[in-house]
Amino acid sequence: MFKGLRSLISQVPDLNEAKAWYSQVTGVEPYFDEPFYVGFEVGGYELGLMPEQGPVTRGDSVFCYWGVDNIEAEYSRLLELGAVSAGDITDVGGDIKTAELKDPWGNSFGIIYNPHFKLEGHA
Repeated sequence: MFKGLRSLISQVPDLNEAKAWYSQVTGVEPYFDEPFYVGFEVGGYELGLMPEQGPVTRGDSVFCYWGVDNIEAEYSRLLELGAVSAGDITDVGGDIKTAELKDPWGNSFGIIYNPHFKLEGHA
């Protein structure tokens, strides 16, 4: 039985550069830091970085959305840190807003403000 999402793992060409960027973006230092994998614990979820193992095809068919409290401020901050917009902030209804971006290596991710989402067992 599924227990919920646990990890988002992105392949990057320069692990040290990506580690520094994601440390700044998340405000978290890695808990696991090896040449083959860097792992961050972000709000109870795993953000993993792996060195590219050969040619990587980057696509836009899967997105992981990171929850934020102020989507406008976070979107601006991410752009200032080098993320690239893949779509404007969108009100998807029910007071929920999303935005899609790409990290400096072209990996897709999103941010979401959802006042209705409550992580089970957390406030």
